[in-house]
Amino acid sequence: MDGTDSSIERAVEQYEAGKSSRRELLQSLIAITGSYAAAHLFLEASGVAANLIAQREAAAANLDTETLSYPSGNVQVQAYLAKPRGSERRRAVIVIHENRGLNEHIRDVTRRFAGEGFLALAPDLLSRAGGTASMRTPAQATEALNAMPVAAAVGDLKAGFDFLSKRADVDAQHISSVGFCWGGWRSFMLATQAPDLYRAVVFYGSTPHTGLENIRASVLGHYAEWDYAITGNALFTQEEMQRAGKRFQFYVYPNTDHAFFNDTGPRYDESAAKLAWQRTVEFLRG
Repeated sequence: MDGTDSSIERAVEQYEAGKSSRRELLQSLIAITGSYAAAHLFLEASGVAANLIAQREAAAANLDTETLSYPSGNVQVQAYLAKPRGSERRRAVIVIHENRGLNEHIRDVTRRFAGEGFLALAPDLLSRAGGTASMRTPAQATEALNAMPVAAAVGDLKAGFDFLSKRADVDAQHISSVGFCWGGWRSFMLATQAPDLYRAVVFYGSTPHTGLENIRASVLGHYAEWDYAITGNALFTQEEMQRAGKRFQFYVYPNTDHAFFNDTGPRYDESAAKLAWQRTVEFLRG
């Protein structure tokens, strides 16, 4: 164990000294700890993800970041916020995590949006269960999210929308949502329940069975060619949205699988992820 601890310490020191990237740090931790899940558990439990990485990357990008909370009924929802430094009003993005909770990957995506000029908020939709940090493993986070009533998570996102709309540094007419996997469906669902949502982006997420007629936002979908169960519904979704008179556009990325955008996971596809990111940012700025 001492050898493992020493190897982890060296990997973190390499990252801290600027000699390795965030992805290279994670790959080193996977090799040291023996699994993707163990590496992520270390990042979350050690504080490296919330402190060392966040502080270094935010400073390099000239961003302000903070962990805050906002009310949703009688619950306080924890969230991670990132924005460019300064007080000017900015378009905002609600970043909706996968079924692993608010982890370092989602915090990094939140900072990336801030680096593009948005004020970005990533709610921890495990707040009702004690928060992502209280989960012992990613699998436990998934189990807790699956046990949560659908209405609770969507309600917490709507409360996040209301929270952003009242901030002096947010352009309340341009608040959008971007969701990944588990969060993709919830991004789509938020559009059915928040009529003032500006735009919604869905990364390999399912389509709500009801409520499409209530959508006012434009919706953009990103799907993976080999993610058959979800991507197979893309044309159906397009037809249903067109029938309802709604704006929907989607892309299918060749030779990719579910979660191709997650650069900390085994299915990451760099070229598809970069193209999807470019399309997303352009869509949100439109």
